[in-house]
Amino acid sequence: MKIVFVPLDERPCNDLFPRLLAEGTDVDLVTPGLDRMGLKKRPADVDRLWEWLLEEVKDADGAILSLDTLLYGGIIPSRLHSLTVEQCEQRLKGLKKLKERNPSLKLYAFNLIMRCPKYSSSDEEPDYYGDWGREIFLQGYIHHRIELGIATEEEKTQLAEIEAVLPREALDDYVGRRAVNRAVNRLALEYVQDGTIDFMSIPQDDSAPYGLTAIDQQLVRTSVGELGVELQVYMYPGADEVGCTLLARMVNEAKGRRPLIYAHFASANGPFVTPAYEDRLVYESVKYQILAAGGLMCTSMAEADLILCINMPGDTMMEAVNQDAPSLGYTVMRNITELTVMAAYAVRTLNKPCVVADIAFANGSDLTLFKLLRKKGLLFELAGYAGWNTSSNTLGTCIAQGMLYAIYGDTKEHRNFLAHRFVEDAGYCSRVRRLVANRDLPGLGLDYFQVDGQRGRVSAIVKTELEAFVQESIANESYRIVIDDCYMPWSRMFEVGLAVHVEEEEKDPA
Repeated sequence: MKIVFVPLDERPCNDLFPRLLAEGTDVDLVTPGLDRMGLKKRPADVDRLWEWLLEEVKDADGAILSLDTLLYGGIIPSRLHSLTVEQCEQRLKGLKKLKERNPSLKLYAFNLIMRCPKYSSSDEEPDYYGDWGREIFLQGYIHHRIELGIATEEEKTQLAEIEAVLPREALDDYVGRRAVNRAVNRLALEYVQDGTIDFMSIPQDDSAPYGLTAIDQQLVRTSVGELGVELQVYMYPGADEVGCTLLARMVNEAKGRRPLIYAHFASANGPFVTPAYEDRLVYESVKYQILAAGGLMCTSMAEADLILCINMPGDTMMEAVNQDAPSLGYTVMRNITELTVMAAYAVRTLNKPCVVADIAFANGSDLTLFKLLRKKGLLFELAGYAGWNTSSNTLGTCIAQGMLYAIYGDTKEHRNFLAHRFVEDAGYCSRVRRLVANRDLPGLGLDYFQVDGQRGRVSAIVKTELEAFVQESIANESYRIVIDDCYMPWSRMFEVGLAVHVEEEEKDPA
C-alpha cells in the first residue's frame, strides 16, 4: 500500500528511520525528499510541501503528516516562527483538500506541544534563549507551582529575582509563540472531531511535571475532553519516534491486527521510575507507546504476540555518558542478567518475537547489557532494539520495528535496521560521541554544537571510531556490519547520520 509521509524534520531519526522500517515490506512509503525540507532553523518550503502532498495523496491509501512541518516548516521552526493563529488556520485548511482529492484516504497527523528546556542554549531555540533560557523555564515552573499551591518560599523569592532581570520582550515573544502553537493544537482537534483527521498524536517533547509545557499539556487535554475526541487523540511523551509509531499503527490497521505485548522489566521498581526529560512513570508511557502503535498490553508471555524486555534502573535515570560509574539503582536494584536470559527464552524456547527497549540511561545504550546480548548471541535474533535519546524515543522506535517484524519476519532490511541501531545507539551515543568531543574537537578548534560541516574531518573521525567499535563490540562469525556512510546532519555532535548494512558470512559448504 502507498503511504505518504511528511516527517517532523530532515534529521535521520524523523526522515530516515520510518523509510528504513518500510523497506522489505509491502508498504510504499513516499516522502517529500530533502530538497523540500528545511535545515535545522531554516524552515521547509511549506508551499512546495503542500503542492507535493496534494498530488501524492490522489492514489494513496494513507498519509502520516507532521503538522509542525506543514505549518511552521519543522520542529525547530515551530519554536521560532512569527505566524499568527489566522495564518496557521489557513494552512491547516489544506487537510480538507487532501480528503477532497481522496475521500478514502486514511489520515494520521501529529503535532507537538512545544518544549521548554531547563537550560540556557540557543542551539534549537530563539537567540535570547542562550542568555535567558534557564530563567524563562524557572519563571514558568515556579508560576505553575504557585498556581498549584505547592511553591516554597525560596521559590517565590527566586521568582521575584528572576522577574526583576528577565527581559519582558523575550518572555512575551516566547509565551506568545506558545499561545499560537497551543491554539493550533485546538484547531487540529476540531479536524479530528469532524473526521478529517482519523487519528492524532500530540507528543510532548522533553516534558516535565511542572512549567509551561505542563500547563500547555493540561490546556490541550481540556480541549480534547471538550471536543470528545479522547479515543482518537493520544497525548504522551515523545517526538522524534512518532513517524515510526504511526507507520506501525497504519500497517497494523490495514492488516486487521491488534498485537498483544507483554512487558518484562529489568528492575522491579523500573515501571515506577520517571525517566529523564519526561513527566510520568515509564509504565504509563509504555502503555501509550504500545497503544499508539496499534497494540495492547497483556499480562502473560503465553498470550503475547511480542515480548518487550525493558532495561530500566531501579531509581533515578542517569545519562549514558556517566555509565562508567553507575549508582546502586543500576547495580543492586536491577538484574540485566535475568533480562538477557528472559529475552533468549522468549526467542528460542517460546519462539516469540522479542524486542529490547534499552532505556536504562538517557541518550545512549547500556553497554553492559549490550555486551550480554552479544555474548548470548541474541543481537541479530531480536525483533527490535533501540537505545537512543529519551526513553519514549527508544520505546516508539523498537516497538514499531517489533510490530513490523511480527508481520514481515526476519528480512535483510530488518537486520540492516538492527545493525543501524547497534552502531548508532551503542557505538555513537554511548561511546564515540563523548570520545571525539573530548579528544578531538578542542585540537580542531571546534565544539560540540559546531563541527566542520556535515562531511568534514569530524565525520571521518567518527566513522573510523565506529568501525573500530563494530569490530570490537558487535561483529561475530555470522555477520559483518559495513558502515557505508557517516555524516553530521546538523553539523554538531548530538546526532549522527549513518548508512549501515549487514553482510551475512557465507558458510563453509564442508
